[in-house]
Amino acid sequence: MVKGGTPCGLVEDGAVAVEDSRIAWAGSRDSLPREWTMAERVSAGGRLVTPALIDCHTHLVHGGNRAREFEMRLEGASYQEIARAGGGINSTVKATRDLTEDALVASALPRLEALVAEGVATIEIKSGYGLTIADELKMLRAARRLGEMRQVRIKTSYLAAHALPPEFKDRADAYIDEVVLPGMVAAHAEGLADAVDGFCEGIAFSPEQMTRVFEKARALGLPVKLHAEQLSNLGGAKLAASFGALSADHLEYLDDAGVAAMARAGTVAVLLPGAFYTLRETHAPPVAKLRQAGVPIAVATDCNPGTSPLTSLLLAMNMACTLFRLTPEEALAGVTREAARALGLSHEIGTIESGKRAELAFWNIKHPAELSYRVGFNPLHRLFLGAAA
Repeated sequence: MVKGGTPCGLVEDGAVAVEDSRIAWAGSRDSLPREWTMAERVSAGGRLVTPALIDCHTHLVHGGNRAREFEMRLEGASYQEIARAGGGINSTVKATRDLTEDALVASALPRLEALVAEGVATIEIKSGYGLTIADELKMLRAARRLGEMRQVRIKTSYLAAHALPPEFKDRADAYIDEVVLPGMVAAHAEGLADAVDGFCEGIAFSPEQMTRVFEKARALGLPVKLHAEQLSNLGGAKLAASFGALSADHLEYLDDAGVAAMARAGTVAVLLPGAFYTLRETHAPPVAKLRQAGVPIAVATDCNPGTSPLTSLLLAMNMACTLFRLTPEEALAGVTREAARALGLSHEIGTIESGKRAELAFWNIKHPAELSYRVGFNPLHRLFLGAAA
């Protein structure tokens, strides 16, 4: 059983007491308080029990796919070349705009179910493929509906500052004025956005433009996060940290100043090995420097149609270990405790300790390292969500 504290605190022969869907007590079974000895019991059967998993960075709601771009990359085209040729994010924008809200929900549901089948109980879903106010809101409404259709917690991020749509070519500032900022206000008014995100990159938005977005988010009381330093170093992580960002994500080209700024702000580094793998990148995030600085490290799928068509958080854990040299303990913490921190949910989920939600995953394994060790194998026995049987 994994409990709070160190990245992986294994309690042999452990017990968890649950009352009103919350953890009332957790520890060694021989230390179980007397008042719980006669309570109804659910046996784990000697299995490993962890917090339910958390995928803290996805683009789960979208239209279409980009299998042809996968072929193009194999033929030698770069991410930037594909984007400048009209592919990349903008090809998904067209497909997403063409779908109704109902169709977006239907297309995303199999991806959601694939994650839940691996013990995921909390999923972050971003907008960012509509790039009009109406289409961004449509995506966020679809994300909210997914949470109503299945027993899973959905956290949404408003990501209109994801790419520049064709109708605003060479007019990024106008796009921010006419779409990003008023769309944020509309999403906030409708209760559709839990956070605000952006893509700070040469093919997307500059630090100066993201500053305007973050200032508006702060005025609305919305937390921020940022796709930063994925393809180059524009200082996005440092900018995000200056706004107290929940997370900065990707971070392949993160520099020492960015690491230090994140450490001071408590901003979580969300590593996305699926995108690193799909793009065949060779410049890995500075994991050793993040560790040394004490920056919390989370791991997520980045499930999206172009650069990380990944719907397995267990595989993301394995990739984080094999590609980025995380330890299995760090990988598990990255999809539980630190992922909760990256969503601002540390007070509710992510560890097995008194006061947290009783959201637990039972695994047909004995040691946590097995979750990262296997490839293409799902050892989940069951999810226990509060009083759910």
